[in-house]
Amino acid sequence: MSDEALKRKITLPGLRRLFKLYQYLKPYRWEYGLGLLFLLGSSGASLVFPKLLGELVDFGNKGNLGQEINRIALILIVVLVAQSTFSYFRIFLFVRVAEKTLADLRQHTFNHLIRLPMKFFQHRRVGELNSRISSDITLLQDALTTTLAEFIRQIIIIVGGVSLMMITSMKLTLFMLLILPVIMVLVGIFGRYIRKLSKQAQSQVADSNTIVEETLQGIQSVKAFTNEFFEMARYRVKTMDIASTGIKNGRLRGAFSSFVILGIFGTMVAVIWKGSTLLAAGELATGELFSFVIYTVFIGGTIGGMADVFARVQKFIGATEDLLEIFNEVPETVEDISLDKPHQILHGGIRFDHLSFSYPTRTDMQVLNDIDVVIKPDTLVALVGPSGAGKSTLVALLLRLYEPTSGHILFDDTENQAIPLSVLRSQMAIVPQDIFLFGGTIRENIAYGKTGATGEMIEEAARKANAWEFISKFPEGLDTLVGERGTQLSGGQRQRVAIARAVLKDPKILILDEATSSLDSESERLVQDALEKLMKGRTSIVIAHRLSTIRQADQILVLNHGCIVEQGTHLELLKSENGLYRSLSELQFAG
Repeated sequence: MSDEALKRKITLPGLRRLFKLYQYLKPYRWEYGLGLLFLLGSSGASLVFPKLLGELVDFGNKGNLGQEINRIALILIVVLVAQSTFSYFRIFLFVRVAEKTLADLRQHTFNHLIRLPMKFFQHRRVGELNSRISSDITLLQDALTTTLAEFIRQIIIIVGGVSLMMITSMKLTLFMLLILPVIMVLVGIFGRYIRKLSKQAQSQVADSNTIVEETLQGIQSVKAFTNEFFEMARYRVKTMDIASTGIKNGRLRGAFSSFVILGIFGTMVAVIWKGSTLLAAGELATGELFSFVIYTVFIGGTIGGMADVFARVQKFIGATEDLLEIFNEVPETVEDISLDKPHQILHGGIRFDHLSFSYPTRTDMQVLNDIDVVIKPDTLVALVGPSGAGKSTLVALLLRLYEPTSGHILFDDTENQAIPLSVLRSQMAIVPQDIFLFGGTIRENIAYGKTGATGEMIEEAARKANAWEFISKFPEGLDTLVGERGTQLSGGQRQRVAIARAVLKDPKILILDEATSSLDSESERLVQDALEKLMKGRTSIVIAHRLSTIRQADQILVLNHGCIVEQGTHLELLKSENGLYRSLSELQFAG
């Protein structure tokens, strides 16, 4: 992370954003406050010990130890019982609050991620996002249950100890405090570098998680191309980078701890020397010097332990900043689906009104340019053109995965912005060429089209999609596991499961990225038959790669370089001697 970025992160606005995470503690603030009270009691009880031990020494000097030993012993027992009780409830309450808070935070993070627009996922990798929702939040768990409590305890001991030391001897306390400013300055200097290395380590861990996730997701390709050693080498480089950063961090923390220990023991020697002179001058009692030395050890040990706590706090801040970066992204408006308003119910009519678009990451490149076309309800429309012409982008805009740069999309003369996003998408379905199936059962994958569907509805959808003929042959039927991304099924079987999913959704507008181009003849026949059944009675938009499959289309839109260069039926477009559609058709059929 650059110095400029580091400076930006530690400004007051940055701290205010950091404070936003504590909104998740608000529902449990009373439990958390009670835990803080127990923490205060536990820390306060520990501060009583040096005072009581000092009194024992004084009573011994006065020769009346036997008269007071029972009282002091009884007080010590009460303090020990109180401290152990306070410690138990403090830990229990902090863990209870932390687990509830982190459950809420995980849910909020996942809910926020899943509602972010597609442009966000264009420049983020799945492994990185997975690291944010797993390892980063785990760091927050440690911060809420251990780090924060330990930090507060150390502050209480330092402030309380110094206060009691001042009551005991102002001169000796001021003498001891002369050394603290030097230590605190070095804490700030070391802390800055520790934070930078901790942030770097978090980023490297996210990168290594990305490699693991992508490699395992694409394990078939890894093995097919015999790239096992290549992936091992990639992961080895990342893990060695993590180790190197950790070693640097450890070296820095070690140097910091060594300096603090040197300062602590040096302070103790100086305090005992100065206290001895005050004792000789009669300005300090023996018991008071004894208590003072123990308080010095308490405070010195606490300051020494702050090096580790400070490093954990830096990790916590780094993880929090990464989460806040995600939370700062504006999500899509996702809401419950309600089709109770007539103008929000689609009838299949679509109009692209002078539509233009360029991707947010490539604003200088116009992907679509002045698309102006009307699609009538219940018609079959094919999108044709060379690779990169803008066919898939046009479909993505139809689903509002992206927003147009200029122009409008209207459904039955209603502006698409006037229809809630969830309501709009609920009336459309897409069957892509590259089918993604979740790693559960066939039943779960089909039911994804309509999550509340009954078993009978799922079976009927499978029959309409020509999928029942292979599903019924499996011993587990609909409860057969499809494997990661559906790898246990053939290409044709995956396509028919996807079609069944679309059948179950019963959309008014159907989008097809020609699904038969990579299938064998028998699978292609079954899939094509299922698609023809699915397209009846609804507006269908087909991204066509093989022109032989769209001869019966009511309208063919030919795209090239982001523009519609031709439109008409199959026969009408063949009549154009120099037309792009005729050229593509002749090339395919000649092949």
